Amino acid sequence: MDFKRALPWIPAAYLAVVVACHPSAPGQVRQPGIAHERIHAASEVQNVASGELGPGVPPFWVRPGYRVDLVASIGNARFIEFNSNGDLYVARPLSGIISTFRLKNGQYTQIGDFVTGHHGAQSMCWKNGWLWFTTDNNVCKARDTDGDGVADEVVDVTPPGSLPSTGHWWHGILVDDRAFYVTVGDGGNVSEDPGDRERIWKYSIDGEDREAFATGLRNTEKLRFRPGTHEIWGWDHGSDSFGNPVGDRQGLQPITDEFPPDKFNHYVRDGFYGHPYFANGHVPRYEYMNRPDLIDLASKTIVPAWNSGAHWAPDGWTFYTGDALPSDHKGDAFVAFHGSWNRTRKAGYRIQRILFDQVSGEPYGSLMIVGTLGPGEKVLARPTDVTQAPDGTLFFAEDLPGRIFRISRAGKS
Repeated sequence: MDFKRALPWIPAAYLAVVVACHPSAPGQVRQPGIAHERIHAASEVQNVASGELGPGVPPFWVRPGYRVDLVASIGNARFIEFNSNGDLYVARPLSGIISTFRLKNGQYTQIGDFVTGHHGAQSMCWKNGWLWFTTDNNVCKARDTDGDGVADEVVDVTPPGSLPSTGHWWHGILVDDRAFYVTVGDGGNVSEDPGDRERIWKYSIDGEDREAFATGLRNTEKLRFRPGTHEIWGWDHGSDSFGNPVGDRQGLQPITDEFPPDKFNHYVRDGFYGHPYFANGHVPRYEYMNRPDLIDLASKTIVPAWNSGAHWAPDGWTFYTGDALPSDHKGDAFVAFHGSWNRTRKAGYRIQRILFDQVSGEPYGSLMIVGTLGPGEKVLARPTDVTQAPDGTLFFAEDLPGRIFRISRAGKS
């Protein structure tokens, strides 16, 4: 295909594909492309009746029926996890620290630094009393045997330097009884020769052996099993600058602003998820439209189970299994979108609920639960992770400047 001759009609064709023809797997609810998630920014819905805000909480938009409370403040809060006793662990990757918070007199108080000196510490997963976590260059696990909030055993499961520490270095981790899974993102925006990147690696539980589990990822920062199954799910960041080859530029980028979406994937063994050649399933990036094997690559590409808006930037998320929220929440996913950096107008900046059909096991809709973009596109918070507390409430972290919030049912504070 001649690029220059194609320019007059390609953007319109792409728009038609994106809006009208999102492919669906058998039994999967069809979505109207990405249009369903081109949802107004939080600043555009401030006049809607809001849920409850606790003391010290910024003027977030909160969906009626929910309450948000501020529970802790700490710089560079990124990912969070609870242990079974209710202690909260906060990964602070730029500091190389995972900090421990404990509930005392109704407040979460820092009682120590669980680990230090692990630059890029972010994704975490508990297994058999050990907190597994990734750094920017390897996988570790640690445990605290005396309960003081500080790990007394820290083990390098894979050697330092065994994972790439440049580009998208936020490695997700998921652990089961016999193996653990680690994500390795693109070294840049759209790299055609990934080497050992753009994939999920499956390791033996001792870290000695590994095999490629899935490929075609760009930047998946957290993996989780869908409750009651061994299905692996994760959110992947869509690529940037999609419209640059046809003239998008800073301040006037109508194609890049709305495309591609970020993707919620069900990852399967040997699955290929399209990156860097395709966005939103089977829509090729302009750079690769002349590849002779494009159709073959498309036929192998697994389409997303769900899309968010473009450049919303999903980082951490969780499936909900608790009882503190209404029963229809069970099995749904809650996602932290830290928001766009390269859109003409800001978008994302929210906690979003992804509704799952409990019969098909597929997502079918979504709702904004908390919006953190204020009037005039003022960023009130940049959500980075969501996790479930032992009592069934949800906690989310944000890294600007670094706070932890609790989401509960309104009227239950």
